[in-house]
Parts: sequence; structure tokens; C-alpha cells
Amino acid sequence: MAVQIAVLDDWQDVARQVVDWSALDAIGQVSFIHDYPADNETLAARLAGFEVICVMRERTRFDEDLLRRLPTLKLLVTGGMRNAALDLKAAAALGIQVSGTDSYKHAAPELTWALIMAATRNLVVEANALRAGKWQQGLGGDLHGKTLAILGLGSIGQRVAQFGQVFGMRVIAWSENLTAERAAEVGVTYVSKQALFEQADVLSVHLVLSDRSRGLVDAQALDWMKPTALLVNTARGPIVDEAALIKALQKRRLAGAALDVFEQEPLPAHHPFRTLENVLATPHVGYVSQQNYHQFFSQMIEDIQAWSAAEPIRLLS
Repeated sequence: MAVQIAVLDDWQDVARQVVDWSALDAIGQVSFIHDYPADNETLAARLAGFEVICVMRERTRFDEDLLRRLPTLKLLVTGGMRNAALDLKAAAALGIQVSGTDSYKHAAPELTWALIMAATRNLVVEANALRAGKWQQGLGGDLHGKTLAILGLGSIGQRVAQFGQVFGMRVIAWSENLTAERAAEVGVTYVSKQALFEQADVLSVHLVLSDRSRGLVDAQALDWMKPTALLVNTARGPIVDEAALIKALQKRRLAGAALDVFEQEPLPAHHPFRTLENVLATPHVGYVSQQNYHQFFSQMIEDIQAWSAAEPIRLLS
């Protein structure tokens, strides 16, 4: 009997075009589902009957309650090798295997730099003005000689630091685990947390979301920042205290924010980030690139093939 396979979280309706899913024809039938996340009762009805479900990182949440409502489910496959929306412990207890994929490492750093450039030079305002028949609305900012502050100097943070160095920026960094020696290895100056926020002309967030990092960029940290500074977050929304950031932006205690991630996704219809003039916001497209999706979906196919052959690969639980 054919295995029923669901490709979930395909919000843009692109999954079927990125790779050739016919490679799974010998195993089962693939269904593409474009709905946004919902409550567990709705999700359980939507996903009943599927033995294999492919998901995108941190879109639809699979907690213990939902997993228990899906007795047919045998394999969860996620884009990436980390997905905080999946309860791996519950999946293991229920006999559900979870496999991941590699990621295209350049997508998120490139989007981060695009946001920094666009926000600094007011590109969206100027481009929209030109379309409206206007010409030269204001003065853009500059990056050369300014200070780029990196909150979290992991693989993505290091790449963004390199971009800053190429643009002639002074690059500083802090995180709870970072040492001066490790920062120096990539030509970055280690500073204290307070100094990071105080000295930043551009502060870019590149931490993994955890209990320790949740709300780390709070009202106190934002108060440390210059009123001319730009905050950039392409990591995870809850790392920044959203209410505190909105207040700082509304009162112009911060020049602006460039955001790709939010506390709630998709962003609610009447959220202030949709209307604040000093916010440049994109709909969590940091990993939404041609090459990254090709890697995600092609390796999801490999994961399903390996599971079907009783030789699972890239297991997370």
C-alpha cells in the first residue's frame, strides 16, 4: 500500500517545482499543503492518514499533544538539523523518527546584509518614491568606518562580520560563550554586553533561540543603544523583547530596525511593524532561497528513501 507523504508549510506553493518528487513514486503519494499553522484539532484533521510529514523549520509546531493525535505518523522530516517547533522527546516516546537536512549556509548572512544595506540607504523609500514620480527623498547613511556589533559569533555571525570587514567597518562581538581569543581568530574585537549595545552603529542578532537567549535584547539593552543605531534581527523573533523594541522605535530612541523574524509568524495583520516608518520588515525569508530550498527538499527525499529502506539517515531523535 502506498505511503501517504505530506509536504507541509509550503506557504509559497513552490515545493513541487524546486525538486523532482517523482523519485518517491515507488514509495508513495506526495501531497503539498499550503495552509498556515492552526490549532492542534485542526492540524490533526488536516494531517490524519499521513505516515510521513515534511516540515519547514519552526513553522508548524508539533508538540506532544499534536503528535499523540497523529497515530499514523511514522516519520517527520524537517528542513535543517535543528527545529525548536518539534518535540523530539515526545516523538521518540511515540516511535516517530525525525530526520533533518543540511542547509545552504550563505542564505541567512546574505539576507542580513541586504537588510543592512537597504535600511542604511533608505532603498525601499527611495525606490517607492521613484515609482510615484518623485526624486531623491532624503540622505542615505554610510557603513564605512562605522561599528558593526555582532550578537552571537557563530557561523552566520562570522559571515556577517566578514561582510562588515569588507565594507570597512569596525566589528565587535559578544555572547555569553564567546571569548576574546575566539573573536580575535576571525579579526573581531570581543567586548562586554553593555559595550556591544553602546558602541553599535549597526547591531545584528545571530543567536540560537534558547531559554538563555529569549528576551536577551530587552529594554535595558535597547536603552544602551545610540539613537542613531540600527537593530537587525534575522535570527529568531523572541530573542528581542518585541514590546520594548516597538516602544523604542515609536519614541525614536532608536533610529530603526530591520527585521526578518517575529514573535508570532505570520505577522498579525495590524502589527505595528507593518506600519512604523523606521522599520524595514521582511516575512522570514532568511532561509527562503532557491539553493537552500533545493537542498532542503532534495535531502528530504533522500531521508524518506532511506527510511523506506529501513536505513534512516540524519536522525534528530
